Amino acid sequence: MTAGATKDWTLEQFPFRAYDKLRYADTDRQGHVNNAVFSTFIETGRVELIYDPEAPLTSPHTSFVIVNLNLQLRAEIRWPGTVDIGTAVTRVGNTSMQLYQGIFQNGACCATAETVIVCIDDNTQRPTKLPDTARKLPDTARR
Repeated sequence: MTAGATKDWTLEQFPFRAYDKLRYADTDRQGHVNNAVFSTFIETGRVELIYDPEAPLTSPHTSFVIVNLNLQLRAEIRWPGTVDIGTAVTRVGNTSMQLYQGIFQNGACCATAETVIVCIDDNTQRPTKLPDTARKLPDTARR
């Protein structure tokens, strides 16, 4: 999926949503949230999807690792407050999944990210077939 196809999404268009509370320690000298923290926000959304206690996407002895991350910064985020994180699965392969995510503050999209994650065997540290729970995500989870 190209960024152009998703760049104008609103939070409501994402099938999975999470949030993070902004900390004063997240800010930099300019008074806005440091760009490095944006990766932590998308991690929150990704982890809540992958390790959802109701429907985890991993199976015993497997994990997901990032192999590609493309983060587009679109606007400043300012402390105090919260951010909302939207996550959608845009592609499911044999051993990998592609996610598209948005970070929002007060309804405005501040960043988007496209991430490819690969399922690995914890023992061998090599790619392994996605668990059935990940391969059979309902259509409502995909975009």
